[in-house]
Amino acid sequence: MSTPQRTRLIGAVRNLFAGLSLALVSGLAYGAYGLNLQPPASPIAEEILGLHNMIMVICLIIFVVVFGFMFYSIFAHRKSRGHKAATFHESTTIEIVWTAIPFLILVGMAIPSTATLLKMEDTKSQADIVIKVTGYQWKWRYEYPDHDVSFFSTLSTPRDQIENKAKKGDNYLLEVDNPVVIPVGKKVRFLVTANDVIHAWWVPQLGVKKDAIPGFLNETWAIANKPGTYRGQCAELCGKDHGYMPIVVEAVEQDKFTQWVGAQKAQAQAAAADVGKQWTKAELLAKGEKVYAQCAACHGAKGEGVATFPKLTGSKIATGPVADHIKIVL
Repeated sequence: MSTPQRTRLIGAVRNLFAGLSLALVSGLAYGAYGLNLQPPASPIAEEILGLHNMIMVICLIIFVVVFGFMFYSIFAHRKSRGHKAATFHESTTIEIVWTAIPFLILVGMAIPSTATLLKMEDTKSQADIVIKVTGYQWKWRYEYPDHDVSFFSTLSTPRDQIENKAKKGDNYLLEVDNPVVIPVGKKVRFLVTANDVIHAWWVPQLGVKKDAIPGFLNETWAIANKPGTYRGQCAELCGKDHGYMPIVVEAVEQDKFTQWVGAQKAQAQAAAADVGKQWTKAELLAKGEKVYAQCAACHGAKGEGVATFPKLTGSKIATGPVADHIKIVL
């Protein structure tokens, strides 16, 4: 064996042992490297993680037993030791055994899996809060019918990060301007639908994933065990900006949730009061500058378009009726 070949062989063996070493580290280390499910923050998410770990252990045991038996058979009954292949066939006993064992294993896995799925789909019990979730290309709208609160939630990651002009943040593409706020320990019922194409509302740490389909109203539920910020994404390919519609859920104590609802209502009242307000020129300029900055973030300072966002310069929107243009901005 030449020296380069020997070097490659040693490197391959070293990589093999490194991989085996990583396979033996604890579950906590796996979580730290992002190879496990996210830490659960709801009863359903805890069941999903437990179910996942149990199935993985069963699969590992099957792997060890099957491949261990196979390698032993190959080694101990090889032709060089004088062994000959058996000639029996159509053994009813063996066929029953190798059919019954996988069947029993699958039944053992199906029972807890079915129990968890039934809990996930059980929305009959009384919910403390109802939130309607509507998917749009490419943002979410949330409505709290019992609290008379509604708002849109859109991506807030700066364009400079998306265009690689600035360093990526810790929550790159997983941050929004208006997060969903829910109280800790309360059952929240989510009514999920869409306005245009199929989306999917997915928050892994809460154990929630439900398709948002136009014309249909799906439902799911969650109970946050502890305060925190839980992030998710649209999990259904919904168009060119599918990766730009994240979900952020903030679980807070009941008193903070009550304060947040009050603040949202006050903000809505202030916006309603602005409709009949007589604006000064300075106020109009300031408000126009804010709206312009929001538009320019996606369509460019001169309407030239940014990344996947369309060009406005010379388009029907820019050159069409002024009233239609103003309606879009408003």
